[in-house]
Amino acid sequence: MVLYDNATQIKSTHYDARPNADDVSLLVIHNISLPPGEFATSGIRDLFTGQLNPHAHPFFKEIAHIRVSAHCVIYRTGVIEQFVPFDARAWHAGISSFQGRQRCNDYSIGIELEGTDTLPYTDAQYLALENLSKFIILRYPRITIGRIVGHNDIAPGRKTDPGYEFDWPRFRQSLFTVEP
Repeated sequence: MVLYDNATQIKSTHYDARPNADDVSLLVIHNISLPPGEFATSGIRDLFTGQLNPHAHPFFKEIAHIRVSAHCVIYRTGVIEQFVPFDARAWHAGISSFQGRQRCNDYSIGIELEGTDTLPYTDAQYLALENLSKFIILRYPRITIGRIVGHNDIAPGRKTDPGYEFDWPRFRQSLFTVEP
């Protein structure tokens, strides 16, 4: 079981075994906020653990039945929660394809950033994402810069996250910095 030590472990039941555990070769960046546009709520955690109360917010009625997860969520504060071990298949990509290959959940790791397409992400999130991504790349060397994408890249027309406010150049450049 591959876990990130700098994350709080929260068990989701919304995952299963990968068809080939040696095939992890894609990192997908997402965004999420529940309710939409609201931060620091339990909505994300509740959704990924199957405990979202459909009566807590009108939007929740539409999604409470959905069984989804991501490997990790990075909150606006930089705090990371891990819901699914990296060697298991989280249910984050949905109908998706990358370079002609379908079913991205089979071979990808999904990281959610607490946010929206239209609001800048925090410095704490970029730092946490950098460190987490370096950890993942070290363990899964088939994930290269060209194989780190947004949800919008693997589900175009269906998804827009992480949105135009995500600073791809800043993030990619951070992956080349070497710790002293």
